[in-house]
Amino acid sequence: MLVDTHYPSSLTENETVSTSRPTGSGKQLATATLRYGSLLAFLMILVIFSLTAPYFLTIGNIGNVLGQSAIAGVLAIGLTIVIIAGGSNVVTGGIDLSLAANMGLSAAVYASLTQAGFGDATAVVAALATGLVIGTVNAIAVVAAGIVPLLATLAVMNVVAGLELVLTQNTVIPASTAFLDFLSASPFGFPMLAYVLIGFTAIIAAIIQYTPFGLRLYAVGEFPEAARAAGLPVKRYVATSFLASGLCGGIAGILSVSYLSGSTTGSGEMLLPVVVTALLGSVFSRRLVPTIPGTLLSALFVGLLLNGFQLLNISSTLVSGVQGVLILLVVSATTLLRNQENQP
Repeated sequence: MLVDTHYPSSLTENETVSTSRPTGSGKQLATATLRYGSLLAFLMILVIFSLTAPYFLTIGNIGNVLGQSAIAGVLAIGLTIVIIAGGSNVVTGGIDLSLAANMGLSAAVYASLTQAGFGDATAVVAALATGLVIGTVNAIAVVAAGIVPLLATLAVMNVVAGLELVLTQNTVIPASTAFLDFLSASPFGFPMLAYVLIGFTAIIAAIIQYTPFGLRLYAVGEFPEAARAAGLPVKRYVATSFLASGLCGGIAGILSVSYLSGSTTGSGEMLLPVVVTALLGSVFSRRLVPTIPGTLLSALFVGLLLNGFQLLNISSTLVSGVQGVLILLVVSATTLLRNQENQP
């Protein structure tokens, strides 16, 4: 942020000094602490688990972590796009709580169609269309109806979860096709889902981080009034972010069917890891803003954390507590930094 240093000549020296912002160095220190402290914590966890958990840092285990993190990673990338376009304020900014339910319904649609004898192409298109429809409903609720994203997507989440229960009758629908077998393969010793996650991240990062569309998306989220004054269609960009998020839900649904060999009745459990991954991703960026590469690092961090607990036979219920603490820490730290930045 630029600060005007040209003061009227009528100001005295003391008045000039009092007008300057005294919190700049403090903000820089807090920002550096949050960023490098997170990286240090990441390295400490790697060191501790590598010393205590067998095979933790082997190539095969890292590949497995990437594969296991693919579903949550794709969902978190969708959530990151919404956060970029809507702003990082978790109450009034961009949020999509329907993503996990979106994945569950898309997976159920895919598995149901394959069970009914339809081919992979039809099932894939239907799953992606399901995700896009859910994203469209979110966009209409937020942009057209003006409902706060937190409440709009929470309502959509419950509707979508209900539709999934109706479609599946709360049972797992098995699925086995040539395309699913392809996604379940492990070329060169790495799960195919790991390649999917890396490739998908590279494509979305190229679009969001290095194109005019992505730069405008950041402008809409961080400086909506300035973007509106510059003539950018703010509502259109916000709506597009929800469509992209919905599409990510459809893709994750397909990956979920491949990973579980069918639909899932526990898609709601994915919501907390997805939110953790998306919010934590900002601490791996240079300016503490949500980025797609940061989300990938965050997905790897959360995946390694869960994997280390599994290798040490630590109860998975503790992971949920750790994820909750991470959300509190990240949201609290970023809120404090934002408040400090807004001080006169």
